[in-house]
Amino acid sequence: MVESQIFATGMAAKLRSQWDRDDGLGQNHNAVKFLGQDYESLRAQYLQSGRLFEDNLFTNSASSLGFNELGPRSSKTQGVRWMRPTEFCKRPEFIVDGATRTDICQGALGDCWLLAAIASLTLNDNLLRRVVPQGQNFQQGYAGIFHFQFWQFGEWLDVVIDDRLPVKDGKLLFVHSAEGTEFWSALLEKAYAKLNGSYEALSGGSTSEGFEDFTGGVTEMYELRKAPSDLYSIIRRAVERGSLLGCSIDITSASETEAVTFRKLVKGHAYSVTAVNEVSYRGTPTKLVRIRNPWGEVEWTGAWSDDSREWDSVDSSVRSRLQNRSEDGEFWMSFSDFLREFSRLEICNLTADALEEGQIKKWSSSLYQGEWRRGSTAGGCRNYPATFWLNPQFKIILQHPDSPSQPDCSFLVALMQKDRRKKRQEGKDMETIGFAVYEVPDEFAGKSGVHLKRDFFLTHASSARSETFINLREVSSRLRLPPGEYIVVPSTFEPQKEADFVLRVFSEKPANTEELDDDVVAELPAEKPLDESQIDAGFKSLFRQLAGADMEISVTELQTILNKIISKHKDLKTDGFTSEACRSMINLMDTDGSGKLGLTEFHVLWEKIKRYLTIFRQFDLDKSGTMSSYEMRMALESAGFKLTNHLFQLIILRYTEEDMSVDFDNFVTCLVRLETMFKTFNTLDTDKDGQISLDFFQWITLTMFA
Repeated sequence: MVESQIFATGMAAKLRSQWDRDDGLGQNHNAVKFLGQDYESLRAQYLQSGRLFEDNLFTNSASSLGFNELGPRSSKTQGVRWMRPTEFCKRPEFIVDGATRTDICQGALGDCWLLAAIASLTLNDNLLRRVVPQGQNFQQGYAGIFHFQFWQFGEWLDVVIDDRLPVKDGKLLFVHSAEGTEFWSALLEKAYAKLNGSYEALSGGSTSEGFEDFTGGVTEMYELRKAPSDLYSIIRRAVERGSLLGCSIDITSASETEAVTFRKLVKGHAYSVTAVNEVSYRGTPTKLVRIRNPWGEVEWTGAWSDDSREWDSVDSSVRSRLQNRSEDGEFWMSFSDFLREFSRLEICNLTADALEEGQIKKWSSSLYQGEWRRGSTAGGCRNYPATFWLNPQFKIILQHPDSPSQPDCSFLVALMQKDRRKKRQEGKDMETIGFAVYEVPDEFAGKSGVHLKRDFFLTHASSARSETFINLREVSSRLRLPPGEYIVVPSTFEPQKEADFVLRVFSEKPANTEELDDDVVAELPAEKPLDESQIDAGFKSLFRQLAGADMEISVTELQTILNKIISKHKDLKTDGFTSEACRSMINLMDTDGSGKLGLTEFHVLWEKIKRYLTIFRQFDLDKSGTMSSYEMRMALESAGFKLTNHLFQLIILRYTEEDMSVDFDNFVTCLVRLETMFKTFNTLDTDKDGQISLDFFQWITLTMFA
């Protein structure tokens, strides 16, 4: 019972949270307070007390640094002290003359992907102000507390930190500014580390991850060896629109990580693209790209680098505007060299603007939260036909072709797995994820209360799919399909892999999207009123033997009866019926409120159990004596119950054994419970509008005794 109570309160909290988000909580202007910490009230409290804020939810301890390479026994963390900027810098500043790319120099942490994203952020004041709230400083109103805002899986979070930073040998261990007196970037990195559990959790990643967490945008990747012919104009328009851009050079082995090439480019390292330009070089138009290394040093030495001779042949006014001779990590290179030297380009579209066309226009977008759960919704990819259909399903209706000359509809699907960095401490990393897209068959067109089953996927090929299943945080693909209704099925590669996910669908023209799920329905066989005279003599005789002198069957007697009978069915696996399960059965059948079953009540229950036994054997396809999750879902439908993914998931959590199997007693208990809840609701829903209203006394009476 204690477990059920915890389960119920957890579900209530989840529902409450969803209602708050439906009301607008989690938007940038109304960010969720991460871990419940409110920046304004904490700051006021510490200013009034005259003390500096100390964050007890992200302490200055070894666990905040890391768990392996930055763990407590690592040489990298020996001698680290947590110090406030005011303790090791004479005149610390939060931001001086605006945030610039030179404020972000990498420290002893492999988070160049994050720093490349922060550097790109400095090119757009509006974006920067959204992530780094204004008015923070080390002078007026300073209380040792700062806050930053990040987009996380569909909502904005406000993260509070104190300003104690890891320092070794008198210098910041991680991100620092070139001048050493500006601290916004180091504090931003700390807030992001808190969000992900530790500094070490930030090690290694894709720049697109930082891009998206700073903007809520969606990222597209381009393999530069297969670059589209108009990539330069795509980059130019993206820069003009304030999109964030990153690039990197692939490595072929771990030994190549951060290896420096002959021309001083770093392999396996994240750079940001900060500008493009076209110059006249000896009378020939030449396309240039400006790149930044977040190390703040180590620059390209090839053509168009800081001191190269190419600049001598460019108009002096252009040269003075573009050429920069300082070793600041930023450099120009020709677009042709860029394509040859770099492997991948990532562009984060802030509003998923169309990159193929010249004009700027917003896409229509939808976002869905989902989860893959072992035993219920973690079906794996198409290679696993027995379970693939269990995955969540989402419908997109494409109605408007891109243009008269382009009859197809463009849309972008982005599938993101949640909270995987936090799970690194538990030894878990990214799952391998992807998705497939199917055209809705005519018989299901226009219907929403349908979760397509196994037979559909066995007989229909996909219309499109993600380019690959890959262990990245996000997989996204730009697709074109004819107008129509389509189903997107996101999945892990293998079944029974658990993860939470966000699915986002962006379309060039307005498109309707919705989660495809079964309507919640109970189509139960009609129960005819039964008179004792209709019950055969053999059953009456059996009942007299079982019921005893009072001619009624109690909870204890029912438990004894059922467990005796079930023990004779050697093909069924069971732990035996619990008294709680038997009490549920009596609650369902007890029409006179005695807490016991009379002859007719017991007869109806007996017929139900016989029917349940027939269904159980029918859908125990492998004759194991138990049911797997997908057998269970089919069996529930055969018994008359259609349930949403979420309700089915709750049933699997509550009624399965440790190996995710459902034995016979749990199967019967589940069906009895479902039938009780449906009947109870229908009894109270007197006007049949699908809604009931209860006061607290009615609610607690119902939940305690239903």
